[in-house]
Amino acid sequence: MSGFAEYKSFFPIDSIQKVCDFFEEQLRSNKDPDLALFSIIVGAVENNLTNIKNSDKDVNLASNRFVKMKFPSVEWEEVKTLYDRFVALMRSGVDNKLVAGEYATRDLVKRVADVVWNSLTRSYYKDRAHLQSIYSFLTGNKLDCFGVAFAVTAGCQVLGKQDVHLALSEDHAWVVFGKDGTNTAEVTWHGKGNEDKRGRSVGEGVLARSWLYVAGKPVVCTRVMELAALVSSINPTLTPTIDVHEVAQMQHKLLWLLYDKGHLDAYPMALGNLGDLDEYMKISNCPEEDENSMPQEEAGNTNSNTTPRPDSAALYVQAIRSSRTHYEDRHVYPYTFQGGYYHRHKMYKEAFNAWACAGDVIRHYNYSRDDEEIYKEFSEIANELIPQLMKAESSGHSARSILKDPECFASLLRFYDGICKWEEGSQTPILHIGWAKPLVSTISKFDAEVRAQVNIICSPDGNEAIDAPPKTENSEENDNKVKDNDRWNNNSENTEMSVREQLTAAVNSRPRVTLYSHKMAALKPLLLAERLNTHALQLQLTAQSQLQRPQAPAKRRDDDEVTPSAPTARAKRARRER
Repeated sequence: MSGFAEYKSFFPIDSIQKVCDFFEEQLRSNKDPDLALFSIIVGAVENNLTNIKNSDKDVNLASNRFVKMKFPSVEWEEVKTLYDRFVALMRSGVDNKLVAGEYATRDLVKRVADVVWNSLTRSYYKDRAHLQSIYSFLTGNKLDCFGVAFAVTAGCQVLGKQDVHLALSEDHAWVVFGKDGTNTAEVTWHGKGNEDKRGRSVGEGVLARSWLYVAGKPVVCTRVMELAALVSSINPTLTPTIDVHEVAQMQHKLLWLLYDKGHLDAYPMALGNLGDLDEYMKISNCPEEDENSMPQEEAGNTNSNTTPRPDSAALYVQAIRSSRTHYEDRHVYPYTFQGGYYHRHKMYKEAFNAWACAGDVIRHYNYSRDDEEIYKEFSEIANELIPQLMKAESSGHSARSILKDPECFASLLRFYDGICKWEEGSQTPILHIGWAKPLVSTISKFDAEVRAQVNIICSPDGNEAIDAPPKTENSEENDNKVKDNDRWNNNSENTEMSVREQLTAAVNSRPRVTLYSHKMAALKPLLLAERLNTHALQLQLTAQSQLQRPQAPAKRRDDDEVTPSAPTARAKRARRER
């Protein structure tokens, strides 16, 4: 692109400070960022720092959770050579007739996607790290799902099509294009054998009620938000249990730069990533190097205007508010980010509420094979985190805490109800015995008198009529959109309760919960029984779901061969061991 040479003065880029200076100059500019250029630079830094072959031989990887590496020197000549190669590939691979016209066409988008796809090695990458940048594409012919979509967007920009932008769900990526950005096109895959979907509209996936397409409420990026997506996709991983501190530090500072300019306001995933990184940097016990560190106001506590920056907890609240404001509360990860934070800080009641809110969101979808990532997230919460904390809380002095709190029990019911509702209408069951046993064990930890204090309202056929997002943030900052909702309830209008029941509930301040799934609604008598029949609970939980929605016509296997463990539209949630 024109003006490329004006960046030469920033080279060599040999410190985190210089990377930040490079980004800050772009954010001050009125020009659109050159996506290919930034992706090459960021990719060069990340790939060099996370290459185990280049790592310090003296580093004992077995005894570290993070390591420090010598920052590489990214030279102008190397970047220019790679950039020119990318431009030449796009211009030589696309017919001039397709480039004609003011706006991109579906044929052009598909052709650019084919150019990228045909340049990749034939191997299939399963959740491999550091394959999301154009640097990886040009030096190793490898890209993950997000990387392909980003490269297609950058390729269209190189060809002069400024209407092509990146669209991101929580685990997939595609592009929008056209005069008003209303046209959509698949440009990558989500599972083996789906290459032939390139060029198709994403509407079919949205209509299928799949979480993969977040009910048609993806993050549609501006050019600077595409830069934010690039930064958010940075992966500091060296090994499955070790991070490279310099990569995490670079990502942390770049996200704060973008945050300060307001470019993350409509990007819940990036806000959640920043919250995780901010917490990670505070507890890593690895101080920033003086030679690479920015001025104190940029170190993470304040911005350049000396305004205090939010802490991790506040960032998670902002991510939730962003999802509610811009995406009708159809994004799940903001709540699991928050729930994970509360769990790490042993704020278990708050964690239960955050996880319940995640369940409230997922109930709007139908489970499919494309949902492997969010399935793993819920499986970890339901079958690992909750049982572990319940075991700890049911012994010793802790037994007097959350296990005596009916609001915690109500939150757990909401969480499990969301999973059961997610299962309904889906062709693949979720709640096998591996889910049912931990669930029943958790419920059995609550005494009958605690369970009896919860007002359970069953509405298995009324979920569509009550479709407004009614979540709570469990924070001092209340969202004005949901300020009228009951704090611990997922339904503020309990029309099925009699006047006497409503008055009784008000007097006793009993927490209320509405069950939308047939499975959980059928369990109400068992849940409120003085003596739990655990065997009956397990039988009903593992029974086949009642299907309430007509099933889509069966597809030919070769048209829908999707493997669950597909590359993602972003860096995978980093479950850092702290």
